[in-house]
Parts: sequence; structure tokens; C-alpha cells
Amino acid sequence: MTDADAATPAPLPPSPWERERPTRERTAPARAPLSRERVVEAAFTVLDRQGLDGLSMRQVAAELGVTVSALYAHVSSKDDLLELMYTRLFDGFELPEPDPERWREQLRDFARSVRRRLLSHRDMARISMAHVPFTAELLPHVESLLAVFRTAGLPDRISAEAGDLISTYIDGFVLEEGMWQDRAAQQHTGASSLARPDWREMADEMQNYFASLPPDDFPHLRALSGLMVTDSSDERFDIGLEIILRGLASYLPETRAEGGHPSETGGEEGPDA
Repeated sequence: MTDADAATPAPLPPSPWERERPTRERTAPARAPLSRERVVEAAFTVLDRQGLDGLSMRQVAAELGVTVSALYAHVSSKDDLLELMYTRLFDGFELPEPDPERWREQLRDFARSVRRRLLSHRDMARISMAHVPFTAELLPHVESLLAVFRTAGLPDRISAEAGDLISTYIDGFVLEEGMWQDRAAQQHTGASSLARPDWREMADEMQNYFASLPPDDFPHLRALSGLMVTDSSDERFDIGLEIILRGLASYLPETRAEGGHPSETGGEEGPDA
């Protein structure tokens, strides 16, 4: 031991009150800074829980644990928030390069994809119907869809209307799905619920009712009772879409038989089918 070591005082043991003092720990994790992305995510959470009628700036602020005024640094209004939610729904969405030999298949894929995205959050069909897709973020999707129509050979007048026609069909179909599901859930639980009952049970009830109608007064309803309400929303959606696509095909200068589903529709594709 050197003289310097001997001169250095030994460290003092901790005092009793220091030993008993609890270690200071953070009582809550640091709050992530508020951002537009967090506001939109919170709005989706509120939408899925309470529906569009229950979505408000106050509810979104409560979900984030902030004041309502804090939201306005990131969104200007509820309408602005709904538009951001609608735009967010199509993040990563892309249409392939238009192929005139596969245009109907490409439109089927487009329609099914849009339907899936609308179904991913409650009441998104209602939001979609209230917002035109002409924002800077969504215009490229509109351009790509128009390219499919025109590359297929559809006349410009038909191409200009076809996109809106298909979008309206998708919105309306998903809106009906959500309304029936919510109605059925309320009947089963006695209160508003996100629970989704089996559609087949509802379809069976409606088919049985149509089949029980007086044959002299309702011969066609009885004859088609097993076909009018199918047990698959996917099947109903695809058949309705096929009707639209065959109608569009009738405007082509020549018939293209690609992409048909004879087993679903009962015949060969073509403008007169």
C-alpha cells in the first residue's frame, strides 16, 4: 500500500435512510409526441369501437389522452380527418400495368381488393361515399383505373363513367353488408355490437320465407327463393361484379371471351350472353 492509498479515506457505508429509500422509477412511459399518423390511428380505433356516428374529435382526443385543441395542430377539422383516414386506407395500393387481354381479371382483382380494404374498418363505406378520390395521394389510382378501361378498348365516354360505376357498386355492397351485420348483431345482443353473426343463418331465414309465400301470388319469388339470397357475400359480390363487367364488354368493338366464369353465370361470355 502506498502512502497515497493510505491517505485516501475509505468510502462511507450508506446511511440507514439511504438504504431504505426506494429507487426512483418512472411511473409512466414517456408519451410519444403527437403526430398526424397517431391521430389517424386513434380515429380508426374509435371508428371500429363506436362507428361513424360515434366518431368525434373529442373522442379521438380522449383516445390519445390529449386535449381537443392539440389535434388541430395536425388536422384542420373532422372532415379533414375523415379524408386522411380514407387516404390511409389505400396506402400501398397499386394497380398492375393495363393488359388488354386481362382487363376483366384486373378489374375483378381491383374490386375485391377495394372491398377488403373497406371491410377492414367499420363504416368505411360510408366515409368512402362521402369523399371523392381526387386528392393528390389518390389521383394516381384513378389514373391507373382509367388506363385499364381505355387500354381494353372501351370508348372514352364509357371509360369516363365505368370507374364511378364500379366504385359505387363496391361502396353500396359494403355499406349493405355493414348495415345487415350491425342489425343482426343488435338483434342477437339487444344492443349495438361489433359482433358479426353468421350470414348463412340470415340467408336461410329469408330463403325459407320466400319459399313459403303463396305460389299463385309469388311464383317467381318461390321459384328463385334458393338463389336470391346466397349464403356467401363473396359469391354475391362476384356475380354482381360479373354483370357489370359483361355490360362493359358489350361496348368493345369486338368480343373478348377472356376471364369468364360460366359456372357462376351459366353461359359463355360476350355482349349477348
